[in-house]
Amino acid sequence: MWKAIKWATASLMVALVIALAGVSGWALGDSGGSSTVITRPAQNASQGYGILDEIAAILEEDFVNPDALDADVQRRGAIDGVIASLGDPHTVYISPEDFALGVDIISGAFEGIGAQVDQDPVTGEIVIVAPFRDSPAEKAGIVPGDVLVSVDGESASGWTVAEAVKRIRGPEGTEVTIGIRSSSGDEKEVTIVRATIVVPTVFTRDIEDESGNPVENLVYLELQQFTDQAVEDLRDQLESIVDSGAEGIILDLRRNPGGGLDATVNIADMFLNEGVIITQVDRDGSETVYEAKAGGEALEIPVVLLVGPGSASGSEVLAAALRDHGRAKLVGETTFGKGSVNHIRNLSDGGALYVTIARWRTPNGELIEGVGLQPDLPITLTPEDLEAERDVQLFAAIDFLQGDTQAQQP
Repeated sequence: MWKAIKWATASLMVALVIALAGVSGWALGDSGGSSTVITRPAQNASQGYGILDEIAAILEEDFVNPDALDADVQRRGAIDGVIASLGDPHTVYISPEDFALGVDIISGAFEGIGAQVDQDPVTGEIVIVAPFRDSPAEKAGIVPGDVLVSVDGESASGWTVAEAVKRIRGPEGTEVTIGIRSSSGDEKEVTIVRATIVVPTVFTRDIEDESGNPVENLVYLELQQFTDQAVEDLRDQLESIVDSGAEGIILDLRRNPGGGLDATVNIADMFLNEGVIITQVDRDGSETVYEAKAGGEALEIPVVLLVGPGSASGSEVLAAALRDHGRAKLVGETTFGKGSVNHIRNLSDGGALYVTIARWRTPNGELIEGVGLQPDLPITLTPEDLEAERDVQLFAAIDFLQGDTQAQQP
């Protein structure tokens, strides 16, 4: 059920609440919802917005091509213009139609292709943040960093995130053809059959080093969302890992676009005994500091975080907190760069405004927004690596941890 909330509970609301109450990772899906309206006082002419009614009246009376006049289109253009003037891709107007098509955050499932998208703050292009594991998008070869070029033959140039989501999502069993441009510049079209997507949490699997030898002393975990369920699942995993005597953890955040703030803080707290996790800076400069509490589940075991363009918002908060406190090294590529806080204001037309209300700073005082985090060990996955299913970033993490654990031997 939709409601005006400061923090999002998951990164799965279509065209709404994504990635720590941010828009980094709009889920491509389709479901239903309702809303509670919070109206704002109307602006009068002396405050500037009344002039829009004057312009509309003059156009209606004088414009040479009356067939081009569409009140709804003009109204939406005015709204988009106001928002575009802010230069903030995460502040978005949600139309009543889009607002009514939300994701079922209670069941954690939706219908679509199983990917999150966001808007590049520099180029304005729609970028794939991450496909879900085993989703139709992943099976079609969609990878983090792919740029959306078209949908069903229609160019995506100039689209907002909401427009992209609206065109891509749809009922289970239906097809959508999307054009993408890879990081290498190659373009292709892929046809994807939509499905019911179940929200993932934590995955683990056996791993091998670059020579194909099983790695017994390290544990690989993939965290795809910051949700309450993910907190419970990861806590259980960490307790079991520590009890087993494992010598290191590789925590993969490369497909994690974020989630709930509380979940992110709780997960960071599992690895930290004290210290700042993240600082929120509001519009007036006031700060809210989130700190770790004593007694985490994995305070001593060495950790490496795998990061990349699909690591956004909550992933960046977690990565920065563990990096700044010396609890983990970052291996991979530069993260997405989503470091803002957003909330929903419902509107009288049945739509909503998703508005940025604050920024985050890392424990070391760095801004994440528009910058991202640089890995301690930069390793790029090439198209050849992807084609050969050769995870050189994972190999580097294994080598680093094995060297670190050997160095600690008496």
